[in-house]
Amino acid sequence: MAGIYEITVKDNKGNEVSMSQYKDKVLLIVNTATGCGFTPQYEGLEALYEKYRDKGFEILDFPCNQFAGQAPGSDEEIHTFCTLKYNTSFPRFAKIKVNGEGEDPLYTFLKSQQKGVMGSKIKWNFTKFLVDREGNVVERFAPTDKPESIDGKVAELL
Repeated sequence: MAGIYEITVKDNKGNEVSMSQYKDKVLLIVNTATGCGFTPQYEGLEALYEKYRDKGFEILDFPCNQFAGQAPGSDEEIHTFCTLKYNTSFPRFAKIKVNGEGEDPLYTFLKSQQKGVMGSKIKWNFTKFLVDREGNVVERFAPTDKPESIDGKVAELL
């Protein structure tokens, strides 16, 4: 299987983005939704991003509408909501599927590296994957794990 840096994703404007541009960075990759009980985690994610982005940390936000239709808007509507309501500044990508038919290759890779309580399936919105500077998926966090609770893990990798 190819590594994370061989994967290409789409940004929220539909442009191809190679994951190789994130080489040598610590990444937190999150599938998000704007209408979820966990949506307020955007505040904690932004705080984490502001704290560590100058040290080589990136949060990559992948909206997903697969869980109870909680990310129904267009890519542009989702981006507007997140920037206005939560003042987010980390990169946001095009809406994707994280399980099943049409699953994004990035999530196929992430899930193959770190299983969760449901095996490799993503359980819900705001599942988080922590990737080290070499592209290794070092940990998977449940939707209930708040961004504040993983601060120490991020700091260790930086």
